[in-house]
Amino acid sequence: MNKILLATRNQGKKREMEQLLQDLPLEIITLADIEDLPEIIEDGTTFAENASKKAGQTAAASGYVCLADDSGLVVDALGGRPGIYSARFAGEEADDGKNNEKLLSLLENVEEEKRQARFVCAIAVSDPQGIIRVVTGVCEGMIAMEGKGTGGFGYDPLFIPLGSSRSFAQLSPEEKNAISHRAQALKKARKLLEELFP
Repeated sequence: MNKILLATRNQGKKREMEQLLQDLPLEIITLADIEDLPEIIEDGTTFAENASKKAGQTAAASGYVCLADDSGLVVDALGGRPGIYSARFAGEEADDGKNNEKLLSLLENVEEEKRQARFVCAIAVSDPQGIIRVVTGVCEGMIAMEGKGTGGFGYDPLFIPLGSSRSFAQLSPEEKNAISHRAQALKKARKLLEELFP
């Protein structure tokens, strides 16, 4: 069984990846499974730059083929924020709850039809030799007036995908994985993995 290193400690992301790649002969390991890997500073200006940096440096340091993603929420009424700062929107120590509170407070006076947003996910796959390829997935939607649902993580309770009346947090994992930005990007990344692990 080939191992692929997912450059994250986020177990929610690992579960999502395992579901989406379950029929490939791959064992997914994370940074939590390997000691002494350097912490990667995400100082890129785009999702693709951050994903590439994480994948390339982690693959070189570990010797594994590495898959890294950088994803976030882009809100039109906020000029594209939180964007690459989605995970730390309310500050370095912020959690999902605080980030969601900040987003709602900034959109307090924005009416429903002007709350367009999209989740964007860039996935980079790097081999230990430093050959990096990047793919992107997007899921369009709206920001709800209040949080709904208990599933998922991050901004899922506030994000209503286009064509749905339910938030990501109200969808089953299967429903979310059929349409999410990460699922779109992973479908493309899958082809790269199939080439690397024929």
